[in-house]
Amino acid sequence: MLFMIIRKGDAITESGALPGAEAIEAMGRYRDELTAAGVYRGGDGLLPTAVGAKLRYSNGRTTVTDGPFTEAKEIIAGFVLVEVATLADAVHWARLCPSLAGGEVEIEIRQVAEAAHFPAALRPAVARMPWSTASAQAATSPLGAAA
Repeated sequence: MLFMIIRKGDAITESGALPGAEAIEAMGRYRDELTAAGVYRGGDGLLPTAVGAKLRYSNGRTTVTDGPFTEAKEIIAGFVLVEVATLADAVHWARLCPSLAGGEVEIEIRQVAEAAHFPAALRPAVARMPWSTASAQAATSPLGAAA
């Protein structure tokens, strides 16, 4: 199973301050551990919302709002993807994740949708989705090949 370990944003990550050498080294060691265990599948940090935008769809209209966003509790500062057997395993790896910013940190763990989560009849359509995990699996399964 593929899980995303999500580092929630806060005032520190929203400040735009980049992590120092010590934090970068700690994250490097963390990635080395994940890689050595064979569970690392990717990850990235995100810049502050001040350099982003939100789109809201309502009644066929799109509204674009430039950052920064005031709802800091909903901000994602970064993520790591791990492929493990259980949610408990994902929790284990999340507990080992060093904070890039210090202070109080919130981490959320979510399972990634994969082709197997969709009914077989939908897999040809799933193979065309922009979700890399679900679409790659659907495209390579016998039921995922487009007719």
